Amino acid sequence: MIKVRSRELVKCTVIVCIMLFLKTEGLEEVGITIIQSGVAKGADIDTNKEVINYGGCVGGAVCLDGSPPAYQLAKGFGDGVNNWLVHIQGGGWCDSVQDCVYRKTMDNGLGSSKLMPKLNFTGILSNEQGENPNFYNWNRVIMRYCDGSSFTGDVEEVDNATNLHFRGARVFKVIMEELISKGMNGAKNALLSGCSAGGLASILHCDKFRGFFSPSTRVKCIADGGYFAHVKDLSGEYRFEQYYNRVVTLHGSAKYLPSGCTSNMAPGLCFYPQFVVPYIKTPLFILNSAYDTWQVYYILSSSEADPQGNFTKCKMDLNECSKSENQRFQDFRSDFLNSVSAIGNSSSNGMFINTCYTHCQSETQSAWLGTDASKLDYKTMSEGVGDWFYGKSVFRKVDNEHTLPHYC
Repeated sequence: MIKVRSRELVKCTVIVCIMLFLKTEGLEEVGITIIQSGVAKGADIDTNKEVINYGGCVGGAVCLDGSPPAYQLAKGFGDGVNNWLVHIQGGGWCDSVQDCVYRKTMDNGLGSSKLMPKLNFTGILSNEQGENPNFYNWNRVIMRYCDGSSFTGDVEEVDNATNLHFRGARVFKVIMEELISKGMNGAKNALLSGCSAGGLASILHCDKFRGFFSPSTRVKCIADGGYFAHVKDLSGEYRFEQYYNRVVTLHGSAKYLPSGCTSNMAPGLCFYPQFVVPYIKTPLFILNSAYDTWQVYYILSSSEADPQGNFTKCKMDLNECSKSENQRFQDFRSDFLNSVSAIGNSSSNGMFINTCYTHCQSETQSAWLGTDASKLDYKTMSEGVGDWFYGKSVFRKVDNEHTLPHYC
């Protein structure tokens, strides 16, 4: 049975998705805004009626530990003052009571707004024109992630023994309503993006995000490192499927996943982008590596799929891979690209699929601006996303020059 514990996420996803944000001299620092009213009330997801708190935060839009939702907002300026970029923080998921209890005590704040460090704004969030030419002067938001379900959970009951709250869907809505009250309702352009579990959330919530704006607003979504593929692992099984099934069941996510998908297959499968994107109407851009390191570690070669650790040396150092192991990498790439084909042929959807051995790229300044090893057809990620968002050109690029993973 696949088990991806929060402790492992500290070593992998959290290192990638949080440490890149931590305080660095010269970077823009933005304070954390806590939505205290989220504890006292939560917006009813379907009817938009207010749900009043009757003790124990029941009905509230709260983190796993019952603390208020949070976000960071850097205000726009110049000609970007009416444009909004909402970026969803990543950080994996929790699939059991034990795992979620541990998660709410982690000092990275992935289960509690009481423990959140400030995250700095780099890459797609940078306020420097030379570093982020298309979005530098927009209103830029980091939606802080503290629910462990990619903002899909919706369980009314609270276990008194653990004080766990599964309210991710309510948190998403309350943060969005807060931003609307800050002026986002007048947006000319709006973009929902995210990294890792946040990238998955940007897919799952893409059409809901569109619904917060007027028809005249240009609204699109980007998933960075969030296209987790439903592919066979080294043992020839779909073991990771069990993990998503547990996440969806524990958090009560089914009713908040795209209904077009859940009406046709098991809700756990609707956590996989390839089964969801055919039902997404809002323009979507997939930014991913065909050799995403998180997927290599936890989907392709988990400890259950590779109990003897035969693939460990190779995945930790590409220079140590044998011919047969390189072939297995190439097979994984083919499987991944087949899964991405689910976005269809619409010119409104785009993609930037390179073969860098990494996980999440838009938050990293060097990757966003582009090294020679990460560019596609001489275009950086920043240029490709900008061309797609503003409709300058159709951008659907896949790295066919490199068929093996490489360090960028």
